[in-house]
Amino acid sequence: MKDILRDIGVIARALDSISNVEFKEVALTKGQYLYLVRICENPGIIQEKLAEMIKVDRTTAARAVASLEKNGFIEKKPDETNRKIRRLFPTARGKEVYPFIIRENTYSNETALEGFTEEEIRQLSAYLERVRDNIASDWELVKKGQKRPY
Repeated sequence: MKDILRDIGVIARALDSISNVEFKEVALTKGQYLYLVRICENPGIIQEKLAEMIKVDRTTAARAVASLEKNGFIEKKPDETNRKIRRLFPTARGKEVYPFIIRENTYSNETALEGFTEEEIRQLSAYLERVRDNIASDWELVKKGQKRPY
């Protein structure tokens, strides 16, 4: 059986490395662009939901959010009904950088899918969604402190 996770990992690390280099000019580092994009696309999201969306632990998300806030890309605002909840919003600076990130993502997508037919792209997308969903259940299990049964 082909170990496709190695290939997926290589692709992910290569794209992450490229993005980290290209986003230095806008002062985004270490995958922070992932968080900023999700916040721009979901203004008012809470940090816990953001962590779930990106599939990282709370501590990792907290560090990224703190850095984005410190560098003026996002701001935290208290929830209107529950003051303990802090909602995340992009600042003017975050909104200004967002189109640059999307252009890079679009370019990377087009490069990755070069030579594929529309049908192949549709199939690949469907397969990757299934892989993502399969892994998501294990992620939830481990996140709750349980062990996977190998």
